Amino acid sequence: MNKNNLAIAETYYKALGEKNIEATENYLDIGVQCTGPLLQVIGKGNVIEANKKFISLFKTLEIRSSFASHDQAVIVYDLECQAPVNVFSAVALLTFKNNLISKIELFYDARPFDIKR
Repeated sequence: MNKNNLAIAETYYKALGEKNIEATENYLDIGVQCTGPLLQVIGKGNVIEANKKFISLFKTLEIRSSFASHDQAVIVYDLECQAPVNVFSAVALLTFKNNLISKIELFYDARPFDIKR
């Protein structure tokens, strides 16, 4: 296990919680992929743009738990949002290559964000 991966994952999510997009850029591989129930983007610039939208959705981000194994780390976090969602929980599985995040897989219940047509 690379303990540095866990430190990088936690620092990345703390920077997101502080809404510090510039700091998050330092941890992303140029070809990073980010997928989730409502998102699929490839490339560092696209992930940064997605992060800009993401940070506008919450007031605070609190890491509840984190752990790492081999080339991956998991971050479990809560977001304090606007009503009607209030508190929103999610999990991120991060994969690393050369001490940079190469893949982010997001797991959450997307129903609160379901837009009726």
